[in-house]
Amino acid sequence: MSAKVPPTNEQRQGPAAGESTATVLVALGANALIAVAKGVAAVVTGSAAMAAETAHSVADTVNEVFLLTALRSSARPADREHPLGYGRARYFWALVAAGSIFVTGALYSAFEGVEALTSPSHELENPLVSYVVLAVAFVLEGTSLLKGLKQTRGEARASRQSFRQFLRTSDDPTATTVVFEDSAALVGLLLAGAGTALHQLTGSGVYDGVASLCIALLLALIALRLGRTNMRLLTGVQADPRLVRAVLVQLGDEPEVDAVVDLLTVQLGTDQVLVCARLDLVDTLTGAQVEQAAVRIGRRVRERFPDVAEVFLEPVPRDDAEVRERVRARYGSELAEQIVNEAADGLPGSRPA
Repeated sequence: MSAKVPPTNEQRQGPAAGESTATVLVALGANALIAVAKGVAAVVTGSAAMAAETAHSVADTVNEVFLLTALRSSARPADREHPLGYGRARYFWALVAAGSIFVTGALYSAFEGVEALTSPSHELENPLVSYVVLAVAFVLEGTSLLKGLKQTRGEARASRQSFRQFLRTSDDPTATTVVFEDSAALVGLLLAGAGTALHQLTGSGVYDGVASLCIALLLALIALRLGRTNMRLLTGVQADPRLVRAVLVQLGDEPEVDAVVDLLTVQLGTDQVLVCARLDLVDTLTGAQVEQAAVRIGRRVRERFPDVAEVFLEPVPRDDAEVRERVRARYGSELAEQIVNEAADGLPGSRPA
């Protein structure tokens, strides 16, 4: 029996290893310059939309610092306090970055929009400054977005996934966060430009306020999307389903294994997976042979699947009532039976998820 094996960490990243840091650094530099320019333009013109965009860029700049912290923290090796490593630190800091987008960006933009709508209308001063700043910001944000897209598209191709599927399921939140941030930034620049132009043409600050509220809504949606993604990764999501199926077949093919009774995988961090399996072993094995088989099987799983950081194996009879009930409660009766019968029937049509 065989299963389609997902690409390893090395195969996915190849010569692009370390690109996440480069992508974040490019975004950090671009956003810091843009934040300063927008702040000056907001003061000179009195535009609420430009003030909202300033908050947007400040939030993005702070987020890049959080993402750099995430990359550094998650790279720390396992120790006594964290025996399975610090991989999930990347998800925590990415979640903090999503919260920063909402608090610093969305709420402040909403405040500027409400103030513009409720305050007496004012003249827009030196609108040309806003247009120049928005144009320069568009170029810088576009450059950062292209860098992020290049990385994520390359990783999606290496992972044999569509771009959309990769963004939805990737276990690396750094590059995907940059892509979402910069995409939102470009849309925000267009909204700010439209609000400024309509304010200039009509003399009404309503358009300026509406543009700020639209920017606030955009940032809130992006923050929600990123927050949900990182919450999913923080709460013990299973590994790539292709890896789950391949490990299931690998275990079932071992000569000492009669059946795979249960299989659990947990994403510990980017390219770090914990595998826990309950196996019904051949009844004729001695105690020493069981121990040797467990060591050999665990070693073979780690060698074949480099993303697997740890393997825990437990010998159990396939008809143990308590174990079977726990598996059924997790997967459902039909899928639970498919897992048990995998060694005899081959790869199940469904995945344990």
